[in-house]
Amino acid sequence: MSQATTFDDALEAVRGVEGWMSDAQARRLWDRASALRPPGQVVEIGSYRGRSAVVLGRAAPQGVEVVAIDPHAGNDRGPQQITGPAEEGQKDHEAFLANLEQAGVADRVRHVRKPSSDALGVVEGDIDLLYIDGAHRYGPALEDVRRWGERVRDGGTMLIHDSFSSIGVTLALLTALFTGRRFRYVGRAGSMAEYRREDLGARDRVTNALRQAVELPWFLRNVVIKILIVAKLTPLTRILGHRGGNWPY
Repeated sequence: MSQATTFDDALEAVRGVEGWMSDAQARRLWDRASALRPPGQVVEIGSYRGRSAVVLGRAAPQGVEVVAIDPHAGNDRGPQQITGPAEEGQKDHEAFLANLEQAGVADRVRHVRKPSSDALGVVEGDIDLLYIDGAHRYGPALEDVRRWGERVRDGGTMLIHDSFSSIGVTLALLTALFTGRRFRYVGRAGSMAEYRREDLGARDRVTNALRQAVELPWFLRNVVIKILIVAKLTPLTRILGHRGGNWPY
């Protein structure tokens, strides 16, 4: 099957694929991946059932490798699913492969079925586009941002899902990126934050920290929404502009 030539085709290909990715977030993945030129490399950490991997596989030009890293072990599957049985992970794995095949990108996406912490040696060379949507606890999230972020080439892009939404991910950003000197904050689509790899001087670092700090009220809003959902007070989330009972992302 030939690759899609438009974003709308790619979006249609993931309509029935489970996952947490808005259309605007898919658009950002598409735009960054489609702008790459061979030889290049896209790395995704956390694939679940392939929703974002399909978009990346459809967008990346021939000659640009797309690597999807996910152990499909049953843990860190989604909101409030930090632990789970291996059987669930195997179901995710089978659905992931089937969804890639259905979307026509099975030959475009190389799957590494390992935790991200064990996969660094499997991926060679610099990364042009890094998409992190792995474990959302502080420790693993910080490790992904630091260790994999070091692999992003100068001028490359790092996208991080559940930024300013997940507590663990946001704390990892505060630790590694708010006052860091290697990544400039570009903006976000929902909870998908975008950073560009470049060296920042002292003044730029202050500006960069302030631009990220502006997002903290939105983060606090999302935390309150999650508390209300857990407390089974979902209707109250409408006061904060949240629609539906889904975890904010």
